[in-house]
Amino acid sequence: MHTPFKKSALSVALLCAITLSGSVWAAESVLLGAAGNYAILSKTGISTVPQSAVTGNIAVSPAASTYVTGFALTADPTNVFSRSTQVVGKVYAASYAAPTPSNLTTAVLDMQTAYVDAAGRPTPDFLNLGSGALGGLTLVPGLYKWGSGITMTDDVTLSGGSRDVWVFQISGNLIMSGAKRINLSGGAQAKNIFWQVAGQTTIGAGAHFEGVVLSKTGITMMTGASMNGRALAQTAVVLQSATVTQP
Repeated sequence: MHTPFKKSALSVALLCAITLSGSVWAAESVLLGAAGNYAILSKTGISTVPQSAVTGNIAVSPAASTYVTGFALTADPTNVFSRSTQVVGKVYAASYAAPTPSNLTTAVLDMQTAYVDAAGRPTPDFLNLGSGALGGLTLVPGLYKWGSGITMTDDVTLSGGSRDVWVFQISGNLIMSGAKRINLSGGAQAKNIFWQVAGQTTIGAGAHFEGVVLSKTGITMMTGASMNGRALAQTAVVLQSATVTQP
């Protein structure tokens, strides 16, 4: 286990590396394709404990609209989409009228392709950093890989420019403790941050998260949690009075 001093020293070392080299680690962006049309995309269901607040479209496929729960959906007369007072955007499901089913099939395939792309990138710049304990660290752009899960028991800072990219390959779960934050500095943007998670993603109560989550399983946002990014899950997305804002 790293002591606070060691974590601080590691943060300084990472920042020194980027200062000395300019932008030594240049990860490339993960292309989302049609999956990028959604703030939340799930294969099996999206649920909310009201009131949640989502800015952006949400969708389920191949699941039907009955697997979008807690949103009090109102169907559009075209039956192509629905509306919800909790969503600033549209709600789509595979059971809606054409062209929605076809569009969602493409989006899900693109989500899965993005996951495989992120997971398969070789030669990480940082391997098993902090043994998966990221609390208190400042992370520069690059490709990160862990052979286990990661935790954030304290705030985490991502420091880089507006065009810099972070790709995080996580073989286990991503667990963020309640009331903690991911902070962006130097112009870093959530749209350029990609969390590929093989396990479950859990964002604790009152925590704030930044970036695009590509989850092989599910994503849960506890009471009062917020995300500036996208929740793209190959199983379910669960919101408990949470906020998701697409970048």
